[in-house]
Amino acid sequence: MAEAADEPCTNRTSHHGRSDRLSRQRARTRTALLEAAQRLLAERHRANMSIREITEAANIGLGTFYGHFANKTDLLEAAVSMTLEQHSVRLESAVAHMDDSAEVFAVGVRLTGRLQRNHPQVARILLRVGLPRLVSSVGLAPRTRELLRASEAAGRLRVGDLDVALASAGGSLLGLMQLLDAEPHMDAEKAGDHLAANLLRMFGLPHDEAWDVATRPLPALG
Repeated sequence: MAEAADEPCTNRTSHHGRSDRLSRQRARTRTALLEAAQRLLAERHRANMSIREITEAANIGLGTFYGHFANKTDLLEAAVSMTLEQHSVRLESAVAHMDDSAEVFAVGVRLTGRLQRNHPQVARILLRVGLPRLVSSVGLAPRTRELLRASEAAGRLRVGDLDVALASAGGSLLGLMQLLDAEPHMDAEKAGDHLAANLLRMFGLPHDEAWDVATRPLPALG
């Protein structure tokens, strides 16, 4: 009787094992498609990218694509969101030990400005998506908005209208990244530090203090 009772349990275990393997395989396939889209976005404009090119870059059959995404636009949106989220998470990890919200803001500007040299694929994707992402509900925009809000509440920065502040900071940063893309020999570290100091001054920090905050040693960006 005991042996007969064990058989359904074995079958259930086997079924769960197959289900887990299929789930892992689906996750790997989806990730491969997203990473292929990220690479292609960094190389060319999204309008010039076909689904076949994406699946070939991911080494995945064309028919498999539609089991994960409805169309190319759906995939590219997910790839961009993943890029922004990954960068945001890395930034949060880099500043996790910091208490000064002004320094946290400056570090975000400085490390993002350095992407052009240290993480060029991320930088190129950010430049591809451009200004519309300043009002996105994921990634850098909402996190920066909350940081600026907290900085003003703490009396550290004078932000005023949050939407205008976010547009000012994000637009300036994208402008710097475009400049660094056009001028590959430009010193990205110095340019990023200057931009961070200028933004801190715009948000009310005294001149010398802004420069001090914007030139402190930087944490590593994973």
